[in-house]
Amino acid sequence: MLAPRLGCPFVDLDQKIENDTKMSIPHIFEIYGEKHFRELEKKAVREVSEKRGIVIATGGGTVTDEENFRLLKNSGVIICLTTDPEEILNRTARRGERPVLDSGGTERLATIKRLLEERRKFYDKADYKIDTTEWSPLQIIDDICRYVNRWKGG
Repeated sequence: MLAPRLGCPFVDLDQKIENDTKMSIPHIFEIYGEKHFRELEKKAVREVSEKRGIVIATGGGTVTDEENFRLLKNSGVIICLTTDPEEILNRTARRGERPVLDSGGTERLATIKRLLEERRKFYDKADYKIDTTEWSPLQIIDDICRYVNRWKGG
């Protein structure tokens, strides 16, 4: 929804990885493990960060790699969408689609809280953070557009 509003192309990093490998993310994790997925993710970040004027959706773990963060930061702004752990649990309720969360077993909320804590130092380096807990997608997009226009100096 954001990319057309900004007049930019859109790349979902996970979708790119799935298209490039002809495998779903859960299948990549199942067959090759998280380490291999992170290597594929790093390759995808290298490719998309060479382009300018695009909106890139990343997974939550993408920016925990220093090289990924640096490449993305050098190519534009990093906007972190946040919400509380309970809302993340609600939004990611479908099993089998989030390998990092699904690996936590029945204690999915505890896994979410642990990941948020582990990743906080990376998320805190984002150029802009938005708490999406109470906002609709249109409100979030409006806020991002205001930020991007200020960032561009327009």
